[in-house]
Amino acid sequence: MIVKKVLSEEPLTFAEVKEILEAMKASAAESGSEMRYEKRKVLSHVTKFAKMDAKRSRELVNELLKMDKMNEEIAVRIADLMPKSESEVRAIYAKERFTLSKEDIERILDCVAKYE
Repeated sequence: MIVKKVLSEEPLTFAEVKEILEAMKASAAESGSEMRYEKRKVLSHVTKFAKMDAKRSRELVNELLKMDKMNEEIAVRIADLMPKSESEVRAIYAKERFTLSKEDIERILDCVAKYE
């Protein structure tokens, strides 16, 4: 039995996953092989739902991380979903142990609007 160990872990946006999988697909095509079923399904999903390119999505995540009450997982979720209303932002924060003020939500929506 081969046991694999996770060396590092980093949340990625849909756009970043799409970029990685497209590179894998091109590499597989060059070598004459085919991507595995799971990777093809993920590529199909992220192609459908990625709303911007990888560079801009990472810039948005980095800008969101400068705000209070923001962690990387939430910033990635916001970059993936690109919320347009206060209720959408509240839904993203629904599982958190704190609530956002109206000003915090407005700052998040303003930040997202810059990247649309």
